[in-house]
Amino acid sequence: MVLLGDEASIAGGGLATRYRATQLHLHWSKVLDWGSEHSFDGDRFAMEMHMVHEKEKGTSRNTNKNQDPKDEIAVLAFMVEAGSENVNFQPLVQALSDIPNPNMNTTLKDNISLFDLLPKEEKLRHYFRYLGSLTTPGCDEKVVWTVFQEPIQLHKDQILAFSQKLYYDNEKKLKMTDNVRPLQPRGQRQVFRSQAPGRLLPLPLPALLTPVLTCLTAGFLR
Repeated sequence: MVLLGDEASIAGGGLATRYRATQLHLHWSKVLDWGSEHSFDGDRFAMEMHMVHEKEKGTSRNTNKNQDPKDEIAVLAFMVEAGSENVNFQPLVQALSDIPNPNMNTTLKDNISLFDLLPKEEKLRHYFRYLGSLTTPGCDEKVVWTVFQEPIQLHKDQILAFSQKLYYDNEKKLKMTDNVRPLQPRGQRQVFRSQAPGRLLPLPLPALLTPVLTCLTAGFLR
């Protein structure tokens, strides 16, 4: 988990209000087509990155009865596939060696712009949107998901570093890998697609994040 402070926010793209970024984290597997929690047409990816946001103060369901209680949290989800080396992710990969055990934390040695971690801006116009749940216990149904179609590329070695350098236990006997919730039935959920005809999202997602943000600390939780 990378703590983001409160300097970044998202709005537009059919979201009901503005959300403030709190943290980003990743899910992964040592198998390069089994590490994502979403799938596209049945295909899964090596990793999935989640940028987690909460409604700004004054817009929660407790203070504004017009807000839907099912969208208290907004998560931007990005698939990660094996490809060319991604120098922008390297500070995160290097930091893994400083936090191999549970409940450890470190400060990144290099500043990172969140923009540098994401696909190019023009690719961010293609995404899926639905109301769903958190993917970690207790899986509360309070998330508006935005799942971007364009994957991020990391080198295979960068991806596998997460499974090789992190452990669930202090004795380093249980490697942290396959931290992925299994695919769930879609049930009655409606899944919307950007730029599709008919009833859908009214706007492309503009100004995804406010300007450059420094990632302050990193730590991994089971």
